[in-house]
This record gives sequence, C-alpha cells and structure tokens, in this order.
Amino acid sequence: MVQIKEFRIVMPVSVDEYRIAQTYMVMKMQQQDTTGNEGVEILENKSFEDDVFGKGQYTSKLYRLQSKVPTWLSAIVPADALLLQEGAWDAYPRCKTVIKCPYYPKFLLTIETIHMADNGNSENVHGLSKELLKARKVETIDIASTARDYWSNFVGPSNINLSEFRSSRTARGPLSEGWQDRCDPVMTAYKLVTIDVPFLGFKSRLEHAVLSGERALFLESHKNCFAWIDEWFGMTMEQIQELERQNGSSLNKEIIRSSSKAVEEDLDATDSSDSSDLSEESNVKRA
Repeated sequence: MVQIKEFRIVMPVSVDEYRIAQTYMVMKMQQQDTTGNEGVEILENKSFEDDVFGKGQYTSKLYRLQSKVPTWLSAIVPADALLLQEGAWDAYPRCKTVIKCPYYPKFLLTIETIHMADNGNSENVHGLSKELLKARKVETIDIASTARDYWSNFVGPSNINLSEFRSSRTARGPLSEGWQDRCDPVMTAYKLVTIDVPFLGFKSRLEHAVLSGERALFLESHKNCFAWIDEWFGMTMEQIQELERQNGSSLNKEIIRSSSKAVEEDLDATDSSDSSDLSEESNVKRA
C-alpha cells in the first residue's frame, strides 16, 4: 500500500521571499554536504514547459548518501542502493520532485509542494480525492521547535534556537510560542509526500525510515531558511540564479576531483602491489 503524508511548514516570510530563501538554503546545504566522494552531483539544469506545470526550471541530480543513512539500513542494502536520482520540476509556487533508486527500479518517492500565503490552515491545497484524503496523514512542522530525534543526527541539525533568534536586517523573530498566528508576513509550504516501497520483508520499516528522514530534512532545512535570512534577504532572482549556476559547477568539480583522487589512490595501491610482486619474483630468481 502506498503511504501518503502531508507536511505543512509555516514560515515567517512572504511567498516571494521564500523562493529566494529556499534556493539559497539548498545551495548552501549542498555545499556543506558535498565532501570527498559523497554529496550532490547536478546532471541537468534547464528550463521546461508543459501542459501541467506551465513554465519552470527542471533539474536532475545524483545523491551519494553512504554516510547519511543509519547503520541498520546500510547493513541490509548494497552500496549501490544508496545512490539516488532526483528529478525536480520547479514552476513556483508549485513544484514536484521525484526520487528514484536505480538499484531498485520500483522504489518511488514523490514530493509535491504548493506554497500559499497562509499560516497552514488550508485543508486540501493539492485537490485530493475523497479516497486519498482518507489515506493522507497531516503533520504541521514548527521550525521553532528545539526537539531532536534519531534522524536529526543524519541530516545535520541546526544549532540556532529560533525561539531566541532575531534577524538584524529585518527585525523578524524571535519565534515564541504561537508565532504562526501573529507574524506578518507568513506563508506555508504544503509538501505532499507519497512513497511506494514494493519490497516484502522490510517494506514498513523502510517506509517509516524514509518519512522520518524527510520530516527531519524539512525541519532542519527550513530552520536554516530563516536562520540565514540576513544572508539572502534583498537578493533578486537573477542574483540567486547566477549563484545557483556557479554552485552547480563547483559541486560537480568537487565530485570529479574526489573521484579522480580515489582512482589515483587505487592505481597507486595497485602499482605498489605489482612492484612488491615483481620484487619477490626477482628475489626468487636470484635465490
């Protein structure tokens, strides 16, 4: 059975500001997570137009996640299964992301997002049928929450307490209890997550793990969105798109550099082993 859950993330920014904030946050977190031979590789970044979304930007990425999964999961799946491929259609304020695992072709994770200028009280922004509404579970995420769970450790939790944080450039914050009903501007990212894990044996456990991981990622990334407001506030879409292009090139260079280094180290190890073998063979002949 397919799992459906809607996460609602209320933000103390306008819908237009959020577009800048999210793009900046994604770039910065990708830079932080791309180290060694792990991280994000951007395969495509191009404009698109279709009958469903209209005009927007399409990106294709590869995620290498070896160190971002718990030990129990890495113990039961092969290393190739920790390589994920993402396709994202950004026609803001509507977006869709599809994540697949080439090793398990039937695995499918879909995230459909609609951004609204409200405080999270709209009930069916995705236009779900009665049957899907019955199956859907809803959770509102409070970015000011200081609670941490098992999955926060893998996402990389923010150290900023938003209940004490105040922006020096906008004077927004701190986010005290009930801030969602008082702040202006305000908007909500409605994220409908659908997951299909057609694997007998550990289907339920893996679905729970993926949903919990997505929740932790939504919480920490949106905390960063607001915590970094003094860095992105005032930027234009043209400026953020140029940074995005530069960031994509930088990430790919890091992946290529790390991969080349790994290949060189393997070759050096092989050469060393061959030299040792030749030396031993020579000693045998002399003997």
